[in-house]
Amino acid sequence: MQEQTQIFGIRAVIEAIHAGETIDKIFLQKGLKGDLFSELETLLRQHAITSSYVPVEKLNRLTNKNHQGVVAQISPVEFHDMESLVLRIIESGKTPLFLLLDQLSDVRNFGAIIRTAECTGVDGIIIQKKGGAPVNGDTIKTSAGAVFKVPICKVDHIKDAVFYMQASGIKVIAATEKTNNLLYDISFKEPCAIIMGSEDRGINPSILKVVDDKAKLPLLGDIESLNVSVACGAFLYEAVRQRL
Repeated sequence: MQEQTQIFGIRAVIEAIHAGETIDKIFLQKGLKGDLFSELETLLRQHAITSSYVPVEKLNRLTNKNHQGVVAQISPVEFHDMESLVLRIIESGKTPLFLLLDQLSDVRNFGAIIRTAECTGVDGIIIQKKGGAPVNGDTIKTSAGAVFKVPICKVDHIKDAVFYMQASGIKVIAATEKTNNLLYDISFKEPCAIIMGSEDRGINPSILKVVDDKAKLPLLGDIESLNVSVACGAFLYEAVRQRL
């Protein structure tokens, strides 16, 4: 199983970007200057690669090699093009089932969701380029290898994915407590995409305004929310139940 790989050094990272490597995240040393570093920063903006400016101590913890103030993490999976994937699934004649994750941040939740998605026949998972959990060793381990079986797509904004799904005849359903509709009141038999929100903030309000349907799980205890991966499992298996 391929684990996440690190690249360090400014020139090595620049060459990796030019070579088309799938870079998940880059850590840059705060206060670093120079022409080569400026070239790298320009490349990161052009390719919309997520980066963080961190103290040198953080970089030293990531690697004991001569990192020159730059450490990049290469994703162990190849990401798919969302539009091509949606078109391929529609043309295959099956009823599409997609999963959109709005800035889910915990890698173990992400891994657990990917595992459930594989078990429930999800056709693809769409995540945002910035702000979400990376696909790293923890994700792979928690997903039990499912990360290599379910296509994952990255988009600039989840709202772009919502609009594309809708334009493709796919109903978008938000899993949110901000509704009176229970999960069991919604039809999942037609082509649909389910959106799950982040652990702390849920689904972005601007996204909730444009979805086709909203649904919540009945909570019978005192705690007001479920773990996002558990809630996602309940939604996906309701879709499976209806489609069987």
